[in-house]
Amino acid sequence: MSNGTLQAVFIDRDGTLGGTGHFIHPRDFELYPGVEQALAQLKEAGLKLFAFTNQHRISRGQATEGEFGRQFAGYGFDQAYICPHSSEELCLCRKPGTAMLEQAADEHGLDLRRCAVIGDVGSTDMLAAAKVGAVKVLVRTGWGEQSLGEYRHTWAETEPDYVAQDLPKAASWLLRHYQTGRGLE
Repeated sequence: MSNGTLQAVFIDRDGTLGGTGHFIHPRDFELYPGVEQALAQLKEAGLKLFAFTNQHRISRGQATEGEFGRQFAGYGFDQAYICPHSSEELCLCRKPGTAMLEQAADEHGLDLRRCAVIGDVGSTDMLAAAKVGAVKVLVRTGWGEQSLGEYRHTWAETEPDYVAQDLPKAASWLLRHYQTGRGLE
């Protein structure tokens, strides 16, 4: 990472922020313990926070981008990047595609090599991060254990930079290992 200064963190929703790793409507979604505090610590350190999530249920009419957007704004995210497409639609934004990351970089003037991705799925979150040179942090919540075990072959060519027990531990690791925007000109 150039000069060791982190600019932003992209965070997956299902299985990373809370839930089960499966779709849960925003009105019924619950954060894991300590997540609100971890998000606040990242923001206080001067980092931009972006939600980074595949939500194909939007294309099925089971939720709206607006409902997700309001949920993420309520958690303190600077912006939400949401792929509403099903895997059959062959879009460029669906993780492990990088269009959501690239759009955020364009809109916010980010160097993606100075950003981190925190997620629970190796074959989507970690592969997308690897493609753009971002710091890769896998959490063991949600699908994390399966990503490290029975599904490891689906992303075998990529190694996470860190494996955290959960999002609060991932945030702590980032804050210990990288400079942030706090106090920088």
